[in-house]
Amino acid sequence: MRVEELLAAARAGLDRLGPAEAAAVQASGGLLVDIRYAALRERDGAIPGALVVERNELEWRLDPACDHRAAEATGHDLPVVVICNEGYASSLAAVSLRQLGLRHATDVVGGFQAWRAAGLPVRP
Repeated sequence: MRVEELLAAARAGLDRLGPAEAAAVQASGGLLVDIRYAALRERDGAIPGALVVERNELEWRLDPACDHRAAEATGHDLPVVVICNEGYASSLAAVSLRQLGLRHATDVVGGFQAWRAAGLPVRP
């Protein structure tokens, strides 16, 4: 399997959100999780209220049954929206979270770059 096929298979099982839809999920109590690495956040800014968890720690921090979970990982029914820089790694990450039982996990089409282009809040 090629990475493009892996990505297509991952996305086939997700109800991906546009930036405005992701902001609405966040505003209604869902968890927006920014998995971009620090250099990108420093360069481009951060999304107010987003939980920052770099990709290599995601499963441990979001699994509600894990001793190393973030306080925000309150249960398997929590709406979780993963955002990366351009919307590629986040699709694979959302599928991984679904495999952990977070059945509402999804991601943002176009990632942070689409969020910013949509004029949604970004802080330096």
